[in-house]
Formats: sequence, structure tokens, C-alpha cells
Amino acid sequence: MNKTWEETLTEASLDNLAAHSLRPGKRVKLVVWDLDNTIWDGILLEDRLLVLRPGVADIIRGLDDLGVLQSIASRNDHAAAMARLEQLGLSEYFLSPEISWSAKSAGIGAIASALNLSLDTVLFIDDQPFELEEVVHTHAEVRTLNAEDISNLLSDPHIRPAVVTDDGKLRRVLYLQDQARQKGEDEFVGPPEEFTASLNMTMHIERATRQDLDRVEEMTLRTNQLNSTGYIFSRDELDLLIESKSHALLIVKLQDRFGDYGKIGLVLIELGADGWNIKLLIVSCRVLSRGIGPILLNYVAARASDMAVPLRVEFRDTGKNRPMKIALMMAGFQSAGGQDGASVFIKNERAAASCPAYIQLVSSW
Repeated sequence: MNKTWEETLTEASLDNLAAHSLRPGKRVKLVVWDLDNTIWDGILLEDRLLVLRPGVADIIRGLDDLGVLQSIASRNDHAAAMARLEQLGLSEYFLSPEISWSAKSAGIGAIASALNLSLDTVLFIDDQPFELEEVVHTHAEVRTLNAEDISNLLSDPHIRPAVVTDDGKLRRVLYLQDQARQKGEDEFVGPPEEFTASLNMTMHIERATRQDLDRVEEMTLRTNQLNSTGYIFSRDELDLLIESKSHALLIVKLQDRFGDYGKIGLVLIELGADGWNIKLLIVSCRVLSRGIGPILLNYVAARASDMAVPLRVEFRDTGKNRPMKIALMMAGFQSAGGQDGASVFIKNERAAASCPAYIQLVSSW
């Protein structure tokens, strides 16, 4: 008789669990914690006195300072667990917690979806090997770590960025603002376009400076979906591009009535004698639903038209950046062939390139 995966797990799989612990991969953007015997010693619904495990509070606050998002996936009573986290002064650090009696893998999937993050950027921490393996069985991309092994978490190279940017330090606050926007949208009575117009968005486009380099480098490393080529540039390369007369490196900022999104996009344009070539265009996934990608593409297309130069956009399929290809088509770009694994898109001359009325565009370039 065939064994269930649970039976196989108890016999063999636990021996191999260490292979999933912070194995090489993308930088961790989200740490999901269990509660009982992980954040605190003891079991919430059984023990009257619960104390934080040594060093856990410092790690949680340290991760927040590094710009790493955090959440909870725990089999527990939601109200009781959140009340206890509030008493411990930690509830504010956890976004979209999934505290119920469902499988933790389901909770992790829901959290990643709510925060619009890919599962291969998630780390799950639990004290029970069975729970860790259940998550890995369902989500092979998720990395896991036993709660006994968290002492070096803040210095782990998969966690700690080379540089912590101002936007990074505010990442949790920015996500909370996004959740407030989503709540406002869910409660809004009227067509979606009327809610978008009510946001009073302002987009600023300007040449990047050396003060922007940390954030620019961070975006090339972290942004996967709205990324035209997936090219990664070192800080030194970006520094040279800022000074290059044959390139324009632009930084994009966004604000609305809920607050400041921060620096949410960048464009690298090669200013060739035979035309302009967008080598890299990145827009933060946090503004995926705001149509910023097509707006930015149309802005550059309008500038190229003003200068009477043809515009090409380089696109490389990374396996994760289909939303950027959709943004290109929405902006009126169409494929014009390609080479060396890259496609070239050009603007359809009949497609409009105006900025929509719901957003104010301010440019110093």
C-alpha cells in the first residue's frame, strides 16, 4: 500500500530538513514566524505565563530595521494570539498575520499573496520539524529555519542587504499605507477609475543622483515582476551611468493622499546616435495596480518623439516578468524582433502617449 506523505515524512524526510535551511537563493524579503515555542516559550492556550524566547524581540526589531517584512503563520486562536503580541509590544511588526487552525502552508501562501511577494523570497521559522517540512512539501520554494537556529539571523547574507536604504527602513510603514489604500478601495462605492482619481497621485521623474544609488541598486536586486530585462548593475556601474553623457538614469517617486510611496521606479536609457534604447525599466510591485508602468513608458516615448528620435525597449523574459510585457503592450508597444535572447519593442505610431488625467506628472528631465 502506498504511504501518505505524512508517513514518509516521519520516517525519512525530517533527516533532510536541514537542506532547506537558508539554502542559496534570492534575498529574503519576508520572514514568517510561528508563535508557540518560537516567539515565546510555552503554548498560548495552555500556559498562563508566557515569556519571549531569549533574543527574539531584538531579532524582530532588527529585521524591521533592515527592511525585511515579517508575518505570522500559527495554529492558534487569532484574537488571543494578537492580544498577547500586543502585550509584548510586537504586534505592529507583523503584516497580514494568518493565525487559525489551518495548515501553515496555506497561511504562508495567503501572506505572500497579500503582500505580493514570490514564495522564493520567504523564510519560515518554526520549532517543529514536521511543520517546517509540511510547508516545504507544499511550497518547495520557501526556505525554512528551526527556531533553535535563529541566533545569527541578522547577519546572514541571505537576510542582510549590503546597504540599508531609507526606503528599506520604511518598508513596513509603506506596506501599511498600501493596506490602508486597499481598505479604502474595498470600501469605495463607485467605479474603480473614480477611486483611482480620488487618490490624487503625483509622480516625480528626475535624473538619479549619487544619493539614489543605494535604492537604485536595491531595486535591480529585489524587483522581479515589473522588470524589463532583469539586468543587475553594481554600485560602481551605476555611478558611471549617472555621469555618462550617453545614458540617462532616471528615478521615479510617487505620492498620493495616503502618503509617500517612496522611490518606486527607475529607467535606464541608452542615448544612441541612431535612437534611444531603454535597457532597463523597473517599477515596484507595490504599485502594480496603479498603471505606473505604461505611464512611464509613454512619458519616455513622448520625450523621444519631442527629440525626433526612435525609441526601442529591450525586453528579456526572466520567467517572472510577464507583468512588464503586459505593461509594454498596454502602452502601445509591439514586438519588432530581437537577438541574443532579447526582444525589441517599438511604439505603435497610432497609439496615444498622453498621461492619464488621474495622475499629475512632474519631471525635471
